[in-house]
Amino acid sequence: MEIALLFTDWLGKPVWMWLGFISIVIALLVFDLGVLHRDNREIEVRESLILSSMYISLGLLFGAWVWWQLGAEPGMNYLTGFVVEKTLALDNVFVIALVFSFFAVPRKYQHRVLFWGILGVIVLRAIMIGLGATLVSQFSWVLYIFAAFLIITGIKMLWLGDKEPEIGNNPVIRVVRRLINVTDEHHGKNFFVKKRDPVTGKLAWFATPLFMALVMVEIADVIFAVDSVPAIFAITTDPFIVYTSNIFAILGLRALYFALSAMIQRFHYLKPALAVVLIFIGSKIFVADMLALEKFPASVSLGVTLAIITAGIFYSLWRTSRTGAPQ
Repeated sequence: MEIALLFTDWLGKPVWMWLGFISIVIALLVFDLGVLHRDNREIEVRESLILSSMYISLGLLFGAWVWWQLGAEPGMNYLTGFVVEKTLALDNVFVIALVFSFFAVPRKYQHRVLFWGILGVIVLRAIMIGLGATLVSQFSWVLYIFAAFLIITGIKMLWLGDKEPEIGNNPVIRVVRRLINVTDEHHGKNFFVKKRDPVTGKLAWFATPLFMALVMVEIADVIFAVDSVPAIFAITTDPFIVYTSNIFAILGLRALYFALSAMIQRFHYLKPALAVVLIFIGSKIFVADMLALEKFPASVSLGVTLAIITAGIFYSLWRTSRTGAPQ
């Protein structure tokens, strides 16, 4: 009976597939925090690139397994989703860098914030993807809303350009400061510290800037998920492909952050490329209907997505090759 349970379908796939994926994610998180980063230390660019390459390789290997196990179309959908979500995650790096700068988070504690942030992301994405899958299965027209939203978002990104979010004016910070005690001083790796309340003179718990940075990182992911979840559902409605491509793309974000944060300006023109990708992904649902296609070909979707993102990366590197800054 227990073995039979493993082959029971859950959200369209056997339970053993979900358990296998979850086991891989848990093993990677334990290895990351328990072995590689037991001590709080600054992660150098070389180590960041090596770890990031490892995570990308694992994500691609999992995609190869999906291709072998489920077929070519699911495999290409996974790879397309992985590439899109990875690129969206890169865009998230720009905001995280602003958050760490605003709260003056020391580099040796940034990995700690990102690690706990990733745990929150795994849970939040599961909830949002679960809700999205339920809506799509019950109301197929929701996909057209997702598609239209992606097109509008892409156009908005092109229109606004490089306007940076104002971290200090974020209402979340004001709300948190009203609800709990917050200290402006860092206290090592602690998210909370016990100190005397300047008003009452009694000992009380205070949130540190490290905790405030964690809150803002989670809020940033929620905002980015509003783009990324519709984007992946516009590629495929299979919850297994949607969730696994999302999580594998995000898992390596911690490692990649420390390399990218040192050369953010070299990828100045990646955001317009990402905007074009969102417009393309949203448009292909309407194009498929106009051409009377049951589905937009997965191979074309993957090829166009890779071409746009690759062009954005190389164009950014070329334009910033001399000065290291946008020209």
